[in-house]
Amino acid sequence: MGVYLSTPKTDKVSEDGENDKLKFGLSSMQGWRATMEDAHSALLDLDNDTAFFGVFDGHGGKVVAKFCAKYLHREVLHTEAYAAGDLGAAVHRAYLRMDEMMRGQRGWRELQALGDKINQFTGIIEGLIWSPKASDSNDRHDDWAFEEGPHSDFTGPNCGSTACVALVRNRQLVVANAGDSRCVISRNGQAYNLSRDHKPELEAERERIQSAGGYIKMGRVNGSLNLSRAIDMELKQNKFLSPDKQILTANPDINIVELCDDDEFIVLACDGIWDCMSSQQLVDFIREHINTEESLSAVCERVLDRCLAPSTAGEGCDNMTMILVQFKKPFAQVKDASGAEQLTGDAGCSETHGVEENGFDKQI
Repeated sequence: MGVYLSTPKTDKVSEDGENDKLKFGLSSMQGWRATMEDAHSALLDLDNDTAFFGVFDGHGGKVVAKFCAKYLHREVLHTEAYAAGDLGAAVHRAYLRMDEMMRGQRGWRELQALGDKINQFTGIIEGLIWSPKASDSNDRHDDWAFEEGPHSDFTGPNCGSTACVALVRNRQLVVANAGDSRCVISRNGQAYNLSRDHKPELEAERERIQSAGGYIKMGRVNGSLNLSRAIDMELKQNKFLSPDKQILTANPDINIVELCDDDEFIVLACDGIWDCMSSQQLVDFIREHINTEESLSAVCERVLDRCLAPSTAGEGCDNMTMILVQFKKPFAQVKDASGAEQLTGDAGCSETHGVEENGFDKQI
């Protein structure tokens, strides 16, 4: 049986939510895989003006994906860039922060608590024994690398995760990605990729990997990973290289889009979906069902069922997670620097960069 079950687990974890600007639905399913290694975040109120959505596809285990789902949005909020209004810089810093946080005593304890039941129990107990202030650890921000204890020299977990997130603030959409999960926008029914799948064969990825002393074998970095960016400790321990120059890097691509009234929805999904449907096929499928299903999560569930393979031969055997975010029209009014109100939605769309599935930029 290996990494697959004899029959797929088709029960789904689904959720819906909305405010005056956005409506979202999500669903995840374990499928044929022996374990569920995807995780997700969906927050309409990261602050009063900002929503946060993210999908995280684990490899080698589930704990890093769960760690990112728990902490990435919190780190975005804690950055100086966020306080200054620079969402792109804030989320960029938060990605690199994930790797930093998973090293050391507190990182070990948090990862143990997110693991299986035995590890969760031992991790919490040992953490309490060696860290008298563990009860208020969630309120402390900068102590991750400085806590002393039996695991102070912990170098990080032996698994990792992709991370694809989207922040929406008024008419600004900020997409960050590391790995092969993907964000797609539907603009008047046309699908545009807002993230690039980070695969080793891409020229920029191959150049970084080889410059750092790595190699690509059978489409895998050092014969191991079939993606070239991830939140992960593996292949990034060279102390003479900056985080963005390592063989494997968590350094995300950032794409900032000015939304307009032609924009209908965005989709964030792990590669279990994209292995089975192209970006345009998924957008077409959603548009076919979005007005007939009772909820957006029901649309997501339809997609998961559509992608599930009938057997373990071929595509459709991976874990699957998908978030569908629909924009409400017109976009809300916001105040400019002088305090005057300006309409943030209009009929015209300014040019922004999309990403072709083969990795080349195109205009949207």
